[in-house]
Amino acid sequence: MVRLAALLVLALTTAALAEPQKFAFEKAEMGIRFTVTLFAEKEDVAKQAADAAFARIAALNHIFSDYEDDSELALLSRTAGSGKKVPLSPELAFVLARAQHYAERSGGAFDPTCGPLTAMWRRARRKNELPSPALVEEMRARCGWRKLILADGTATLLLPDMRLDLGAIAKGYACDEALRLLRERGYPIALVAGAGDMAAGDPPPGRKGWRIAIDPLDAEDGATPPPTVIIELANNAIATSGDRYQRLKLDGKRYSHILDLRTGQPLTDHNLVTVLAPNCMTADALATALSALGPEKGKALLAEEKALARWQRQPAAAVEIVTSPGWAEREVPVGK
Repeated sequence: MVRLAALLVLALTTAALAEPQKFAFEKAEMGIRFTVTLFAEKEDVAKQAADAAFARIAALNHIFSDYEDDSELALLSRTAGSGKKVPLSPELAFVLARAQHYAERSGGAFDPTCGPLTAMWRRARRKNELPSPALVEEMRARCGWRKLILADGTATLLLPDMRLDLGAIAKGYACDEALRLLRERGYPIALVAGAGDMAAGDPPPGRKGWRIAIDPLDAEDGATPPPTVIIELANNAIATSGDRYQRLKLDGKRYSHILDLRTGQPLTDHNLVTVLAPNCMTADALATALSALGPEKGKALLAEEKALARWQRQPAAAVEIVTSPGWAEREVPVGK
């Protein structure tokens, strides 16, 4: 009887030790901070899984970066106007095809060929001055998603001086890929976050989902305000786009880093758009497109993509909050 009791205690102790624990790891990739959070039995195996996820993100950065001169994207951009059909890696072919889909469905509010415009406005923010109207039009003439031709695993950039920029979709895809890798390694309870993009797997033990706080529009830079809206995330994704951290301010007017690519001009209404979608790549792309489209035009696109959104905007003195149908049901009470 004593031996049986001892074996029972040992079995219960072993089971308790095997209970998965929460581990979180951070690393800078793609010019931002990525966090991998997962539940595992031991820290060393959790770290191995997180390291593999970070390695996958780093490999994708070498494909999608518009900062690295030797990335696959940069090499493709350098063929602009040559007429060459450039073979693509499976990853770049997939993401470019999805980017073209969002460009078409958004009427050009999303555009993977926006590189000349985004580079020009980056310089403007660094120099703290607006580009001339003539320069804006010159850069606009180098853009146009219809001038990117995808066929049979190849891409052709029809105009000289075109430049691809996948900054509004590649981070979301990287989050999706990192989460996929964690699942394949046997860690389905995981959350991958890259700045405002998050891909969630199965919910943590005892929860319906990972609890994600959405900051208010008027939060101070660098501050962590108490959350007013919380979303539970499980086996889907969330992304937020806004002008809190990247903007140009001149004569009391804010110029966002987010552009309306139909005009080549930055947004000026001070907004924060949060999107819930089946995957992080979709959420990432839609958050950018919906910033320019606004609630009325954006709701039709959301319905097509089976996504939800919340707009926080301040076009004048008052903050306006608009949500798409179904968003309210996804919120959970703060403090519960």
